[in-house]
Amino acid sequence: MSTAPFPPQLLPPWVRSLAAGVPEAPASAEPLPPAPLGTVYALGEEVGWVVPPRPFELLFGRDEWNVNIPLGVKDKRVSRVHGRLICHGSEWTMRNEGRLPMLLPGDAMLLAGQERLIEQSYTPVYIGDLSEAVHCLEIRLIGGRRTPDDGAAGDDTAVPGKHRLSEVERLVLTSLGQRYLLGLPRAQPVAWRQVADDMRRSKFAEERNWNEGTAARVVAGVRERLSHPDYRYRVAGLLRDEVLGEPLGNALNDNLIRALLQSATLDPTDLDRLDDGEEP
Repeated sequence: MSTAPFPPQLLPPWVRSLAAGVPEAPASAEPLPPAPLGTVYALGEEVGWVVPPRPFELLFGRDEWNVNIPLGVKDKRVSRVHGRLICHGSEWTMRNEGRLPMLLPGDAMLLAGQERLIEQSYTPVYIGDLSEAVHCLEIRLIGGRRTPDDGAAGDDTAVPGKHRLSEVERLVLTSLGQRYLLGLPRAQPVAWRQVADDMRRSKFAEERNWNEGTAARVVAGVRERLSHPDYRYRVAGLLRDEVLGEPLGNALNDNLIRALLQSATLDPTDLDRLDDGEEP
């Protein structure tokens, strides 16, 4: 049986994130062909590419007319061509052609003029000022290095212990954890004021008097429920007496959000729910 051709091509618009793997096509869309080992998927803020292993370069940066993947188009701190993904036949490297460093997982940095091999299956790359605007390029390498806990293609799918949330709880927690869902490095929960503002723009705006205290009480209720000794998927670290040291700051809510992400109770698609709930 011959293998279907797989030329370099733009990703369809239904590919909105690569964090959880390459998504399946919706029922009304044509799926992508099976990708051979060494294929790289690269997704920017609006445009993405998939390229099989062959000599090839993908440019990304601010100059949307002269790069393959526009990134930070309106941010002058991002260079016109900030970097390139280069396939050397079977391996992919990333090179920083810009002035700002590229921030990688584990607080690693790729400085101007440096180049490094892409080995991990999934690599988010951040460019910008973390205190202001930051731009993310998602890279997924088929056949990249996996950890011992990664499953093989033929393994049964492990179903995580998802936590049941009401619609209101899900929206409040999506707002609280939006920085995590966006994949920002060193993410922390947003301020309660931001959560209250998001809820006042949501379809639940009329159900409650949304303020900082209202939002905090919803989250506290979830923490208490998931911490109960009789709860099947009990989560540790959500109560004050389980976390050592003062001040606690965001520790309890940080633990909660991470537990919801690790169990796949929340995922990046929940951000669509936050956007869809907004009213003009």
